[in-house]
Amino acid sequence: MSYKWIVNSASALALALGATSAAKAADAPAALIIAQGGLGDQSYNDLAYEGFKKAVAAAKIEGKPVESKDVVAQAADILRRASDAGFGLLVDLEYSHGEALATVAKDYPDTKFVILNQVQPGANVASVLFQEQEGSYLAGALAALVTTDTSIPGINDKPIIGVIGGTKSVGIDKFIVGYIQGAHDVNPNVEVKVAYSNNFGDPAIGLQMAKAMYDEGADIVYQVAGGTGIGVIQAAKETGHYAIGVDTDQDGLAPGAVLTSMLKRTDIAVETVVGDYAGDKFPGGQTVTLGLKENGVALSDMKYTKDKIPAATLAKVDELKAKILSGDIKVWNAVDQGYPNFFK
Repeated sequence: MSYKWIVNSASALALALGATSAAKAADAPAALIIAQGGLGDQSYNDLAYEGFKKAVAAAKIEGKPVESKDVVAQAADILRRASDAGFGLLVDLEYSHGEALATVAKDYPDTKFVILNQVQPGANVASVLFQEQEGSYLAGALAALVTTDTSIPGINDKPIIGVIGGTKSVGIDKFIVGYIQGAHDVNPNVEVKVAYSNNFGDPAIGLQMAKAMYDEGADIVYQVAGGTGIGVIQAAKETGHYAIGVDTDQDGLAPGAVLTSMLKRTDIAVETVVGDYAGDKFPGGQTVTLGLKENGVALSDMKYTKDKIPAATLAKVDELKAKILSGDIKVWNAVDQGYPNFFK
């Protein structure tokens, strides 16, 4: 059974469940802490929640999503209230919670914590990393190959593409750096316009920003902005250009206007850690890494656009993927390596 909680007051979580020190799945339910943008973003949060619902149903344990109107500022409060309320497993989707989670986990050794997209210490903390830069590299390469191919409807002859991130942060820039590297590896002359919406939940801003990029000559814009990115896709549809979706397969949101989507399988990650918790195999103190090799990231099947793209272009993208898998191509990881010279 699954419920939705909105955290509005200091006592909201504590009142919802009777406190218990148990940390076994049979006695202590699991919580999924929803990130900025909230449920309904048709992207990161929604995909993770699908995996969460599937996992708790399969394990026959109780699970609840937890949303906050100010999820960033309330980091420690949310984690402490959920622990006090008797949750045995807290899966946190919010990147900004990393340091707070590591601190709170020390005070609740009987509670198990999961943080996505970064590594935090603790015997009761499991970290999940995605190699978003690998999938973004392929998206950038595809965009650079397509952007001057005027045989494709909606493409102009200018070597200009774009990307809109939700915030200026290393977690988002990890996508952007990979995208730029992939684009420049296939065409060093491609210009990549970069902008940030500074939020993850306002499609109107995404629409406005993407239209500005299209007006400046870009014909493909990658969105890494959660719910705000839905506006990027709408802009592509309205202007006859292309967007690249993110996290979930967003190709069907505007069939034919989404060139591809960079899939980040948060559903698989969440389903795995919840299943491990339910089976008493929680990977505390460990880091789970999901990249191209593990099918944790990938490009979509391009159901609505594949027939527009020349076979040679698709073959080139497949060749680049094989080189990443073999280690012949090293994709820059901004989280581990800092910022490269081509993106400061």
